[in-house]
Amino acid sequence: MNPPPDSPPAAQQAARSALSDADLLMSHIGGDPHAFSEIVRRHRDRMWAVALRTLGDPDEAADAVQDAFVSAYRKAESFRGEAAVTTWLHRIVVNACLDRMRRKSIRPVADDELVEAAERDTPVPDQTGDRDVSMEVSAALKLLPADQRAALVLVDMMGYSVEDAAQVLQVPAGTIKSRCARGRAKLAPILSHLRNRSGLTRVSSAKGAELRDG
Repeated sequence: MNPPPDSPPAAQQAARSALSDADLLMSHIGGDPHAFSEIVRRHRDRMWAVALRTLGDPDEAADAVQDAFVSAYRKAESFRGEAAVTTWLHRIVVNACLDRMRRKSIRPVADDELVEAAERDTPVPDQTGDRDVSMEVSAALKLLPADQRAALVLVDMMGYSVEDAAQVLQVPAGTIKSRCARGRAKLAPILSHLRNRSGLTRVSSAKGAELRDG
């Protein structure tokens, strides 16, 4: 239920905070000028994390998130409730990222180029901080085709189940499994030193990037 228009601002904010995402979206569609701001407040950090890990560039990620929220604001009436609002938002953000990647016409790196890159890399010191590891993972992800990168970000970095990632990307679960498997296989020669390092089977839980062979 929307807060009474004549109630104090603090009371209105408290009432909005108690609403579900779906109710907020309906309030936005119904004309509440502040409802969508609450949706942005709730989800912007996670949307930013998805965009940054998908694009690997803070400026591009910021633009993608802005594009996505503008699109969600304008197309709110297209939400049919068939998935959670957060899934709907993730789908819009990922699509905004993929659109940016396609516009840049990034050429996927061939398998033999990945091998060459791994062979010419200098050994990594044993004591590498989580930030450095995360940067290595982000750089490696940029070598993958857009579809594989998006699947790996959702499943391995954001912790989505295969089924939830399939909902976000609107493809069958089997396609997500296949994309993740191919992406992990391509990254293996470049990131193997991270898996083999003592006590480092994944990027820190704060980053959420699990390094695994699949």
